[in-house]
Amino acid sequence: MNDVILGSGDLAGKGVYAVRDFTKGGVVIRYALKPLTQQEFDTLPNEEKEFTHTHKGVIQLYSIPERYVNHSDDPNTYQDHSRKCDVALRDIKKGEIITTDATKDDVE
Repeated sequence: MNDVILGSGDLAGKGVYAVRDFTKGGVVIRYALKPLTQQEFDTLPNEEKEFTHTHKGVIQLYSIPERYVNHSDDPNTYQDHSRKCDVALRDIKKGEIITTDATKDDVE
């Protein structure tokens, strides 16, 4: 998490911000996803369920900081689940909030 920091945002009151410049195509955040069984998902507290996503039939629990990447209709990253990271869609400046289109799966 050396390249990003948590700050205020719209996702549980938090967001992820760049602490350095990123160039288009660069990895912004690497994921530390935890695959869950349906039973594990069912026993999660409701506030944790907000930080899960099903990709190719597998429920994944996002860790910190990636769980706090805010949604945007005009995002600056895309989710690449095969590489387990968010990738810059354009240059991102230091201090800018990191966003993704949470309605899309990933670009492969």
